[in-house]
Amino acid sequence: MAVHIRLARHGSRKAPFFRVVVSDQRNSRDGRFIEHIGLFNPRVSTASFTLDQARYEYWTKQGAVPSATVHKLVKQSAAKPA
Repeated sequence: MAVHIRLARHGSRKAPFFRVVVSDQRNSRDGRFIEHIGLFNPRVSTASFTLDQARYEYWTKQGAVPSATVHKLVKQSAAKPA
């Protein structure tokens, strides 16, 4: 089973927000997922991104592969000063 960490789209038309989910690769983008570990809202002025860092590290150690977008968001959030 190939596990990926990716974004699942939610919200209404023209007003999306995304959940960061751990999912089996074979499931659809918005379909079944194993665990919900974060949120990304690009609609606000400062593009809100929250992530449960402990669960993200756990899943990556278990072999889950983050998507390119999730990887970019994690790098950007780590670079920001607290």
